[in-house]
Amino acid sequence: MNIEELRDYCLSLHEVGESFPFGEDTLVFKTRNKIFLLVSLSSLPLQFNVKCNPEHAVTLREQYPSCILPGYHMNKKHWNTIIVDGTLSKRQLEQFIKDSHRLVMGKIKRT
Repeated sequence: MNIEELRDYCLSLHEVGESFPFGEDTLVFKTRNKIFLLVSLSSLPLQFNVKCNPEHAVTLREQYPSCILPGYHMNKKHWNTIIVDGTLSKRQLEQFIKDSHRLVMGKIKRT
């Protein structure tokens, strides 16, 4: 997965917008004004932060210690940093993104 594929996948999800609230290097994806993914445009290899169920986050870090880390500059309990180095499949990466989106959507009150 490259940055264009990541962006296209994020924007294909329900009610997603993109912005640069933290400067021109950090692309942020939100659903209903809540962040579910942040990606650095200058990091090589590509890496991004996603929200994760706390118990599952730890399991993933233990299973993939070289490419899933506690969320950089985020709440380490609820966020993981995913390093796109070829260890994880595109399908796995998309699942992490979809799970993050669902977690954030679930916390938003419907009006």
